[in-house]
Amino acid sequence: MSKDKKPDQVVYNEDSQRYDASLKPYATNVGAPAIKITDNSTWKNRNIQKANKQIQAKYLELKAAYDKMIEELEYNNLVYNSRYNFEPIVGEVYHLYRDSSQKSFLSIIAPNDCNFDYIGSFKLNSEFVWKKINEADNNLQTR
Repeated sequence: MSKDKKPDQVVYNEDSQRYDASLKPYATNVGAPAIKITDNSTWKNRNIQKANKQIQAKYLELKAAYDKMIEELEYNNLVYNSRYNFEPIVGEVYHLYRDSSQKSFLSIIAPNDCNFDYIGSFKLNSEFVWKKINEADNNLQTR
């Protein structure tokens, strides 16, 4: 053997001119356990499915909220674009109807007190946004 050549079991770093076997992140001698690559594909697949389901559930929640917001926007535009000859009061319930020429108009007259073409009942909230009232809620308020 030449003077510069070290035996295979000796770990000598030529750059730093030091013995650095203890600093290596892997085994450096023949008696060390073999490095085995663990199979984590089942773990990955299981967690990919969980993550995808969670993301899809969140997407569906956001989509439902978006659809509800668009519906509120359309109702708000429908009421604001209808005809009425009074200044609506915040918190009061008003009823939207269609006249014979299919134009909408807002009224304080309840649907069970008239024969107009009823569209829906709405309440003006404190932010001046018209909110549609369910029929069940409307029946409770008219009693």
